[in-house]
Amino acid sequence: MKILVCISNVPDTTTKIKFTEGNRSIDTAGIQWVINPWDELSLTRALELKDDPANGIKSVTVAHVGPGSSEPTIRKALAIGADDGIRINSESADAYYVAAQLAEVIKKEHFDIVLCGIESSDFNGSMVGGMISEYLGIPSVSAVSGIKIENGQPILIREIDGGKEVVSVPAPFVAIVQKGIAKEPRIAAMRGIMMTRTKPVKVFEPVAAEPLTEITIFEKPAPRTACKFIDAENPAQLIELLQNEAKVI
Repeated sequence: MKILVCISNVPDTTTKIKFTEGNRSIDTAGIQWVINPWDELSLTRALELKDDPANGIKSVTVAHVGPGSSEPTIRKALAIGADDGIRINSESADAYYVAAQLAEVIKKEHFDIVLCGIESSDFNGSMVGGMISEYLGIPSVSAVSGIKIENGQPILIREIDGGKEVVSVPAPFVAIVQKGIAKEPRIAAMRGIMMTRTKPVKVFEPVAAEPLTEITIFEKPAPRTACKFIDAENPAQLIELLQNEAKVI
């Protein structure tokens, strides 16, 4: 079986985001780009499955929709352990557009398992994985927190209220994974970093697809107000603030 891990190129969570063009686009100057955390955990679990020969995983590929400037993120995924990479040479206009590009590549390359993080840490859209499955007409399973292979059959674990759900699904399929799919992201070793020089990255030109949404404006959240300390002997003041200022009671 072949596994494809779809990865996003996102700003590091410590990055201070600034906007340009009247708050319609992100100022990318000085941003440290990283693999989306949910995608990084997906990649880690895919590599863990490949490490066990009994699972029959032949290769783990990563795919990303982005310009040439995003290639270092793909190379980082290769250093972590992915066998090869795919880059669709286009800006990621919206979730629909990204899903269309990835689906076209999956049709050409024929993967058995497609892993997508539940969302990206920048736009938090949570849509690409489901859209890929619709494009391809294959099953998708959401909120996957575990995956294993038993007798050649993929078994998925989902977190549900009060317990877990075990799902058997035929390949090919899309698994939309969440926290818990792996304990910690795998770290690139020196050997892996050196081997990235010989690992291939295929570049595909985008197919025609019209984005369905557009960003009209970005707006930063309002700054937090200063903490107010209430005398423990004055509960009436606390109640008044909760009612009239916080409006939670």
